[in-house]
Parts: sequence; structure tokens; C-alpha cells
Amino acid sequence: MKLAVAVLVAGLMAFSAQAQEYFGDMRPDAPELAARGQLAVGVRTLVAEHVDQLDVLHVSDATPNPRYNRKLTLEVWYPAQLAAGQKEYTVYTDVLGSGPNDPKRPNTPFQFNGRAARDASPAAGARYPLVIVSHGYPGSRLQMSYLTENLASKGYVVVAIDHPESTRADKTGFASTLLNRRLDDLFILDTVAAWSHKGSGNFLSGVVDADNTALIGYSMGGYGALNTVGAGVSAVAAAYVPGGKLAVNQQGNAGYESQRDARIKAVVAFAPWGGAHKVFDAAGLAGIRTPTLFVSGDQDDVAGYQDGVLPLFQGAIHAERYLLTYVGGRHNSAPNPPSPAMWSNFDDFQSYAEPVWDSRRINNINQHFVTAFLGIHLKQQPLQPYLDLAPLAADGTIKPDPVFWKGFAKRAALGLEWRALKAQ
Repeated sequence: MKLAVAVLVAGLMAFSAQAQEYFGDMRPDAPELAARGQLAVGVRTLVAEHVDQLDVLHVSDATPNPRYNRKLTLEVWYPAQLAAGQKEYTVYTDVLGSGPNDPKRPNTPFQFNGRAARDASPAAGARYPLVIVSHGYPGSRLQMSYLTENLASKGYVVVAIDHPESTRADKTGFASTLLNRRLDDLFILDTVAAWSHKGSGNFLSGVVDADNTALIGYSMGGYGALNTVGAGVSAVAAAYVPGGKLAVNQQGNAGYESQRDARIKAVVAFAPWGGAHKVFDAAGLAGIRTPTLFVSGDQDDVAGYQDGVLPLFQGAIHAERYLLTYVGGRHNSAPNPPSPAMWSNFDDFQSYAEPVWDSRRINNINQHFVTAFLGIHLKQQPLQPYLDLAPLAADGTIKPDPVFWKGFAKRAALGLEWRALKAQ
């Protein structure tokens, strides 16, 4: 009897080891381009300091222009050359909660596994397009590791930002997020471009092609990405920040207009915030000229859908754009699945989970469409057929069919809607 129990326990332990799941692994029904690429993936944590920035949270009549240095922690995934015996395995440490000093949701560290080799040497002999990833409010640079690892395995250098005052660990006033997302994105683009130069001393020297860059943003990160590529905020939105300080991001401001960066070739905006709050008007949205993939749930109760993401998609009239909609989905169309550590707190669980959709299913679909979209615009890969899908039918529904939904198995596109509009 004791021997049988020991054998059973050993068998369960072996099964558990074999069944270890990593965020981003493919379900059997995952679409074709969700598959991990052929390159090994390394990961490193770096810090970049943006000096002498406006400290908008401390603006006052007495101190109208306070300054401080913004230290941005970055997680960098990249194609790697593994040393003998080195494995694609790391443990990420993130935090639960919704900012400090919340007794109902205290900031508590939690860990999860990743398929990336910590501090591995970068692959030699090629330069890879840059992808900058911006999290929600609050969120973290590790919030979409299922996607960042996947893209690195396909030949991208992926840099995810911890935006100060906007993470789960340090969340403070919303004005900082409104002001700094665009500024952080552009600063990191310039920083990584400098690191890519020969003789920079950074491990990315000669590895990254910053002239071919994409922005991926979720929620407030989506707001920031749109703002970065030409969607100037409205006069209504400018009043959200004390002292008129948001004017630096406002449509019609000559200084703002001059900072459009031609190195940014594509944008992926997951559940971008702002449409339902009149943050962007028609003139602002018309300023977007960068190809953009929007992703949203049609029941999004944070960014809004009918009054939120859909008008943003429709209003970007000068950009080639696509809208992938999860029917029945709410706001969590971008992050990793909830970790077991979140299951004991409903609010922490709900900050990652979807009520109707399986998060791993969403992750695979995102990997598929982002791979096609970035491959087209950053690598000139012949992937356009994956985006040339059947449009909405006249009755407002979609009739998925493997003939039209390239890359999806039979019956596997149910619950999805797809829209595409060309630039005017």
C-alpha cells in the first residue's frame, strides 16, 4: 500500500513538472501565427533616467514649474545566443494591488515563470526592429509577458516600461499619467536608439534597429501611444491637468506637432482610454497617420466601446487601421492571465481576468494578429492575407469561415469581429 502511494505521488509530481504552463503557451485552438518563433529569447532589466522633468503632481501657485528626475525601469526581451546549458527560464516578480496604502489591496509581491534566459548574450549578426510596450494605469512592465516573449522569439527587441507614478507599486495622481506617457515613450525611443549605436557600451549596441519602431499600449498605454503618433488631446482634456500643463500634448500646439517621430511605423492600441471622456476630438484623431491595430472588448466598461474605442478607430481617418473586437469582452483584452496569487482577492483577480473569455485564448489571438500586423509594417513580411478578413455582415454579425479567416482552424473564430478601414 505504501509503495502504491509513493508511486502515485511520484507520478503526480512528474506530471506537474511536465504540465508546467507559461503565459503565452499555445492552446490547441490557437491561430497559426501565435506560435513562438525560432529564436531563443533573453531578458534583462535596465533603468533609464529622464532628468529635469516637470513634476506635475506638485504644481502649485507657489511652485508653478517643479522639476524632478524620472527613473524608468525597463524589461528588455531580445533574440539571444544561449550559453552551453543555459535555459529559456526566468522568474518574474510583480506586485498585486492598486497602488500603495490600500488596506483592501495591499501591494504584495507575486512571481510567475517566463520563457526567457536572464542576462543571456544577444544574438549576433542582425539588427532587430524595436517594440516599446506601455502598460495600463496601474500596471507594470511585466503585464504582457506572454506577448513580449513571443515577439522577441520572432526577431524583435521589446522594451516594456514601468511608468513612474502609474504602476501598481507606486500609483499616484492621474495627471502624471496623462502628461508623461507620450514623453516617456519618446524618451525611451531616443534612449534605445542611443544604446544601439556602435561603441555605446550597452548590450544592445548593434542589435536594435530603432528606425523601425512600433508602440504597443494597453488602456492608458494605448492613450499614450495614440498621443505619441499624432492624436493631440482636446482643449477639454487639457483642463484635466493643473496649470494648463497638458498643452504640450495638445492638438494644434506647434511644439507638439513638430515632435511626430517618423521612426514609429506601427501602433497596437489595446483598449485605449480617452474616447468616452472626450480626450480626443475629430481634429486630434485626424492627426494619426501611423498604421494602427485597435483591440477591444465590446463590453469595455473602463475605456468604453461604442462611445470609446470604436470612435477612436473611426476617427483616425488618415491612418490605415484595423479593429479586432472580442464580443462579450470587457477591458482586460491585453494582460497576462490572472496568477494563482490573485485568486484570494476578487479585485486583484478582476484586474487581469475576463468574465466571459478565457485569458489564454485572448493571449493567443493577440499574438497571432500582432505578429501579422508588425510583420507587415516593420519587416515587410507577406502577411497581409492574415488581415484581409471577412468584414462585418450587413446584419452587423460576423460569419467566421476558415476560407476568410486565414490562420484560424474551423469554428475557432467564433466571438470575434474584424473591421478594416483604409487611410483617406
